[in-house]
Amino acid sequence: MILTGAAVNGAALAAGALAGLLLKRRISGELGEFLTQGLGICVIFIGIQGALEGQEIIMTILSMVLGGILGHCIDFDGRMERLGQRIQKKTGGGQKLAEGFVSCTVLVCTGAMAIVGSMESGLSGDHGILFSKALIDGIMAVVMAASMGIGVAFAAVPLLLYEGTLTLIASTAAPYLTDPVIREMSCVGNLLIVMIGLNMMKLTKIKVANYIPAAFMPMLLYVFWPR
Repeated sequence: MILTGAAVNGAALAAGALAGLLLKRRISGELGEFLTQGLGICVIFIGIQGALEGQEIIMTILSMVLGGILGHCIDFDGRMERLGQRIQKKTGGGQKLAEGFVSCTVLVCTGAMAIVGSMESGLSGDHGILFSKALIDGIMAVVMAASMGIGVAFAAVPLLLYEGTLTLIASTAAPYLTDPVIREMSCVGNLLIVMIGLNMMKLTKIKVANYIPAAFMPMLLYVFWPR
């Protein structure tokens, strides 16, 4: 089944979040925040490691600028925040529900593994990358849910929609998704991962969701890029 990888990833995230909620009573707020900061360092490392694969720095800069402008105009961050708040009202979740939903959604949707894994699922039916990502996301969800609450579990829905959409696009647009395009998309996506890590460590308050369009800009720019 072409969407198996995305489905497993979404299920692993939800399961990890639920496990984190069960462990929450045994993890103090101080320890949860401490672990979140440690996870933030790991996230920054993952982002930097993936971003270094990019080879077109000018394309990366243009993608961030153009994608950031588009995302700012659409206000993805605000829309996701309002969605998280609506979920919070309906479920009676704590103050951190919206924060957990937005942070986890951006974290699991914008990295190299989400993009490349979805592409592999759509192009060749190989779900190996998404299966590996499912394990990573599940572990991260345990820690995030323990400190940020049930909002992390709701992130499984946009994750499934995001990876499922990319998988279906890849299966129909294979000729346009060459290795250089995927490489640059992964580079920009991993820079967004670095932003999330900085936010998790409370060093910045970047509206990372507004930069999501930047991860797709290389697809457009590469059409006009000199070979």
